[in-house]
Amino acid sequence: MIGATLAAPAVAAETAAPVKKKELATAGEATKIAGTWTASKLASAKQYTGFEGTKSSGAAKVAADGKPGTIPPIGQEKKSPVTYKNVNVPKSVGRVFFTVGDQAYYCSGASIQSKYRNLVATAGHCVYDTDANQLVENWVFIPAYYQGKTRGGAGEGLDSLYGPFGIYVGKSVAVHSDFDVFEDYDRDYAFVTVFNGLGQHKPVEVSPADAKKYDEQGYDVTAVDRQITKAEYEKCIREGGPCSVDAKNDAVEVGPTHPDAKVTKKEVTKEVYTLAKGDGTTEGALNRGNGYKLGSPEVKHVTQAEFDAYTGPGYKEKHANGDYTITHYYVQSWVKESDASKYYRTHYFIHPISDVGALGKNVGGHGFTWNQPIGTTYMAWGYPGGSHPDGNTPFTGNTPKWCYGKAAKAPVSAKYKAEEQIAIKCTMTAGASGGPWLAKYSNGSRLGLLNGVFSLAYDADGNKRYDTTTSPYFDSETYDVYKAAANLWSGSQIAPKVPGSNYDGAGRL
Repeated sequence: MIGATLAAPAVAAETAAPVKKKELATAGEATKIAGTWTASKLASAKQYTGFEGTKSSGAAKVAADGKPGTIPPIGQEKKSPVTYKNVNVPKSVGRVFFTVGDQAYYCSGASIQSKYRNLVATAGHCVYDTDANQLVENWVFIPAYYQGKTRGGAGEGLDSLYGPFGIYVGKSVAVHSDFDVFEDYDRDYAFVTVFNGLGQHKPVEVSPADAKKYDEQGYDVTAVDRQITKAEYEKCIREGGPCSVDAKNDAVEVGPTHPDAKVTKKEVTKEVYTLAKGDGTTEGALNRGNGYKLGSPEVKHVTQAEFDAYTGPGYKEKHANGDYTITHYYVQSWVKESDASKYYRTHYFIHPISDVGALGKNVGGHGFTWNQPIGTTYMAWGYPGGSHPDGNTPFTGNTPKWCYGKAAKAPVSAKYKAEEQIAIKCTMTAGASGGPWLAKYSNGSRLGLLNGVFSLAYDADGNKRYDTTTSPYFDSETYDVYKAAANLWSGSQIAPKVPGSNYDGAGRL
């Protein structure tokens, strides 16, 4: 089924379609791009615009430009060691994430057949920003995205922020030049080659120095305080480890020369920390002389809900990319213990990252077909999350939805230059853009033949609710664009090495 190159169609268009191929990321950039997609950033992603069609009079003039052709799916989806709860949804369908400026957005997409099993189909407007006339940035695909639960995923040690099958960074994209140059939605499709996936594994304990290093590189570092005995605390102090006394349990803060003083760390505000750090002034030097030995700040990535609820001394910051962080600052303090004193050691954990292989090998891939009859019946999948024209928002975008129906000629939209699209009855909203329209879909294999992608939506009956969605008609020129991407190699991204799991007993969360 998968040969050295994809099979040629029975009859191709007389002149090959003008194809634009562009690079999205290099192997060296890919891991960094994946690391920018923290839990809070994924949650902050908005449905991408450009879904609503502005209807003009008349129906589309759409017809095949040659004989039909078909490339079969990548085998059957096989039983996976990964626990995948949403068994009724194809694993090959997922969410596309990217940024435009400082804002994170999402669309839908699906894994499709290619020589190296590394291809994602989506809408052209989910790869190319028509307002700025340039590619979007930080493009990734997460298959089997379900209910917004990015952690979880069992089997093979995966405990992934990126979902049960990993995150796949876009390497290159092929689009029709009519979309790239003229923003013609009759060519609103894109085929993206992706690097091998990266998966996060269950957290392992690392040293404080390594934790700081990997936090600076954008890794998900977690600090956990665990109670220890007084003897263990004293040993920890001798070894210079990160340990503390709970000063909130009747312990009294004293000076460093007190005969019963025990050193601990004390969380302070950013302002107090800055004052203690000093800048060569008398006041800064005085604070250092009084024992304000500084601890390394700890940056924690949090959700928006955690960010809003936090009222402690840590420094809260909402970043331009939609990420939320709380930075905790520490100085040394000395306390006189009471009988209620408790002792703690701080443990640091990191999620190791590994190459989980090619997309198609992990989740399968749909076939591809073109020049099919206008009245083809489709099972269409997407992640709608936007509102209807009346403001009603029936979908969350966290759960894949489907529509099933027979296609007809779509309305014409002068605004989007859409004159050759097909349509099905469907109530999906923004966020579904790029989701696959599958002909001959099999409930058994959960695979079908890609013959369209969600492009525009219309309120056909005028009740301010979307009831019709469209796709470009896949003809021989669509095949040319697909073929230009389907034979490209992408390979692995550069996954950095992480410390081994033997630090201080290899504790696990």
